[in-house]
Amino acid sequence: MSLHLVSAVNCSSLIHPGFSLMNFDGDVFLFGQKGWPKRSCPTGVFNVRLKKGELKLRSVLFSNDSCYLPPLRCPAITHSGPEDLESSDTKKFLIHGGRTPNNELSGCLYIMSLDSRGCNKKVTLKCVEKELAGDIPEARYGHTMSMVYSRGKQACLLFGGRSYMPPGQRTTENWNSVVDCLPKVFLIDLDFGCCSSYTFPELTDGQSFHVSLSRKDSVYVLGGHTLANNTRPARLFCFRVELLLGSPIVTCEVLNTGISVSSAIVTRVGSSHEYIIMGGYKSESEKRLECNTVLLEDSGIHITSREPPEWSGEICHSKTWFGGNMGEGLVLIGVPADGRHNVPEVHYFYTVNFRQEEEPGQNCSQESTDQELEDSAPLEDSEEFYFNRDPSELEDSNDEDTYNEEDEDDESQTGYWIKCCLDCQVDINTWVPFYSTELNKPAMIFCSRGEGGHWVHAQCMDLSETLLVRLSQENTKYFCVDHMDVVQGLRTPPQKIPPLKRTPMKTQHRKAPIKLKMSPAKKTFLRRLFE
Repeated sequence: MSLHLVSAVNCSSLIHPGFSLMNFDGDVFLFGQKGWPKRSCPTGVFNVRLKKGELKLRSVLFSNDSCYLPPLRCPAITHSGPEDLESSDTKKFLIHGGRTPNNELSGCLYIMSLDSRGCNKKVTLKCVEKELAGDIPEARYGHTMSMVYSRGKQACLLFGGRSYMPPGQRTTENWNSVVDCLPKVFLIDLDFGCCSSYTFPELTDGQSFHVSLSRKDSVYVLGGHTLANNTRPARLFCFRVELLLGSPIVTCEVLNTGISVSSAIVTRVGSSHEYIIMGGYKSESEKRLECNTVLLEDSGIHITSREPPEWSGEICHSKTWFGGNMGEGLVLIGVPADGRHNVPEVHYFYTVNFRQEEEPGQNCSQESTDQELEDSAPLEDSEEFYFNRDPSELEDSNDEDTYNEEDEDDESQTGYWIKCCLDCQVDINTWVPFYSTELNKPAMIFCSRGEGGHWVHAQCMDLSETLLVRLSQENTKYFCVDHMDVVQGLRTPPQKIPPLKRTPMKTQHRKAPIKLKMSPAKKTFLRRLFE
């Protein structure tokens, strides 16, 4: 067990409380960031990379048939797949609810899976929204989801969370006020999307930001926070689900071995059902610096105290902290850097490793443990992105596609995705840079054929890198290779601009005749006067 300080390289503005982490076979992905990264990452999902004490975020692409995933904070996330957690081939993550930066609550269920993995270790994800029917749970955040397995079938159990007040009770003053959700237990059939709810007399009030652990047909719910009494009672519930051919049977049991905690981080270590509960809060103004080991067995749940790591001074003296599980016993936590004007970062970030100690610099879940693989295949971009360079030189170089908060531009003026011709085979959602000049945005060439012209992708025209650089040196529009005339050359003809109409300037001392404006009555009076 060890605690290490890491520095976020040009990505500290994205990692704020409420983010979520997913681990796909050693690759950790982050979403639910603050703000929207625009062109640096259109999907809003980043690959987390730790190396030599530095934390970097690398943009991730979605497949063509993926749906839009909003930046959700504090959603419920669980893995879906076979009961054997070691089998990661069919592993998927379920994402439900969450709060957007615009304070909107989501009630959708998303399924995130691994679509493909390139030879350069670039991962493509697939996100699909699952349609729900029946007694659908309302939009919420701060709740949990757990997978249950019974009689060869599987289902998802959802419990707790917070939501907005009912529409009839919301006024201008309490429009954004949240309340505890009703103490209902929802069971979701992932095959058909059918939802059913259950109520129990043991559940007197709703709770949020609790801990949920599952094994086979049992789900254990620990701690939690209730807004009604502003307490964190040491409660422990056990839900058992029996998936029959007809209606499922759900039972609730109250146990006496609970702990008082909320917003804790859970990571799995050792066996498939051994967990560590770390962090969280004892009360509204007191952090929980203790750790517990939880072991789930067929006989029940066993909770024991565990020696915590040696917390740093920043962690001990901070009022708040947050974090997430990176998988395999590795936890990422953040502490606000309040009152430190000489520190440019907004947060301090630490990694807590509950696994066996490894060599320095090798405690990252994204880096290969095989030294030969690291030397032969660097974890940078693919080799076609770089010209006249040896791939081994890129090992310690800066990542071109790593998120940099200083690179953000206003998309309303730049227009990142430019429409291409109908014959273009490049998909804007899954395009991979082909030229080195294309790392920032796709290389497009303007073609004047047709009404108003259109844009074609440079890769479709088989342009060389030198020609593309030559065309991009001047701020002009060029003809497509297929529609280029020998007489016209590479450049478009100069645009015919009509001459400006210049109004002649008036002479300053010019005396214009005085014209009196008189009515007919005045004219008649003056005529009679002079007669």
